Amino acid sequence: MTGLDSGAEPVAQEPQTGRQAHAGRRNFMRKVFFAGGATAVATMGGAGAWAALAADETGATASADPSGTPTGTPSGAPTGGPGAGGPGNQSITEDFFGLTTDGKKIDDLFTVHSEGVATAPVIAAANAFLAGLSATQRSSTQFTVQSTEWRLWSNVDAYDRQGVSIADLSDEQQALGKALLKSALSADGLETTERIRRINQAAGEAIDNTDSFNEEAFYYTVLGTPSATEPWGFQFDGHHLVINYFVLGGQVVMSPCFWGSEPTEIDIDGTTVSVCKEEVKASLAFINSLTEAQRTVAIESTTKSNESMKAGAFADNTVQEYTGLRGNALTGAQKLKLLGIVEAFTGRAKADVAKARLAEVRAHLDDTYVTWTGGIADDSAFYVRVHSPVVWVEVDCQAPGPLAGAYGASQGSGATQMHVHSVIRTPNGNDYGKELLRQHYLTSPHHR
Repeated sequence: MTGLDSGAEPVAQEPQTGRQAHAGRRNFMRKVFFAGGATAVATMGGAGAWAALAADETGATASADPSGTPTGTPSGAPTGGPGAGGPGNQSITEDFFGLTTDGKKIDDLFTVHSEGVATAPVIAAANAFLAGLSATQRSSTQFTVQSTEWRLWSNVDAYDRQGVSIADLSDEQQALGKALLKSALSADGLETTERIRRINQAAGEAIDNTDSFNEEAFYYTVLGTPSATEPWGFQFDGHHLVINYFVLGGQVVMSPCFWGSEPTEIDIDGTTVSVCKEEVKASLAFINSLTEAQRTVAIESTTKSNESMKAGAFADNTVQEYTGLRGNALTGAQKLKLLGIVEAFTGRAKADVAKARLAEVRAHLDDTYVTWTGGIADDSAFYVRVHSPVVWVEVDCQAPGPLAGAYGASQGSGATQMHVHSVIRTPNGNDYGKELLRQHYLTSPHHR
């Protein structure tokens, strides 16, 4: 696949490293997905949107005829548990549809309009980052905004990722990458990304495996060309840390985002470094604000399995009915605590992005459901899902995994707050800003 030219003068070309040598496999996966996704694009977007979306850099020929479907889609998708994101679940063979309750999207939830988000800083930072890359680096880092690269992310350490890793960047390029993250994230969000990476490195050192677990195997990808008017975005992808950031004018969709760590706290140079505590604390504060009768409805089971997440990596089209306690059964104070769970995630974006996102969530608060599994004590392992037409949050305390030895645990020995996975998504088709992208192609005169 050929990346998009940013228009900047390339710096000296650099040879590919082992962490960059995934192009052949990635090209195949993109072609497989595009072949399988053509029909849905035509059906959802009409002929004009089909022609625009089909102009992917895979080399497929765009057609205004919705019946012009590429052929040759391989069969036999890998197996794996829903949301597992594990080695047996690292492929995409279905069209993007988004999270739904019954396989049918709710229309008119998302519209293209300005939310007053200041996107100029992130546009400038993304352009500077791209300009600082060599031509070779840029060709493996920048893809079209409609590319399937959006969906090829995983929280698993051993996953072969696209883009350019921190390890492949010079000090100057690393600074440009960090500036991009800083332009998009709040101080808390940036600090969270840094702590996840630092803990990953420290845990890798503790088990003598920094080849797999370190602070540099995190990858940048840019989708589209940074613009004040046209859709684009970026992705930051690595072990326990994935940020998808879509931009269209004055709107931002920051989902799916995956935040996790094992362990969630560790000593680094004599200081205890912790992460993912906000979502755990907010979740426990909510469940303990409920009456006994309310908890009876919210809590599905007091027994926590080793892994409960349903919409992690490679689970973009999860179908999950509403379960648990509905928001209209909550008091005002309890609703604020419910919002507190969501705010632990939205607060990792810049303040204007977080404000717009939270307003969207508040508008559907009465139709928001909360499901709980596990204990409710301060140190209990638990799983919570917050689910509404416009937001999906999961916080999952999991069993010790490959980094168990870093904190004296035994792998698979029972769920614990020392290993947390969490994700925030936008149901009904707007993860990766895809519903906004669809509407943009349908309504923009230059795409008709």
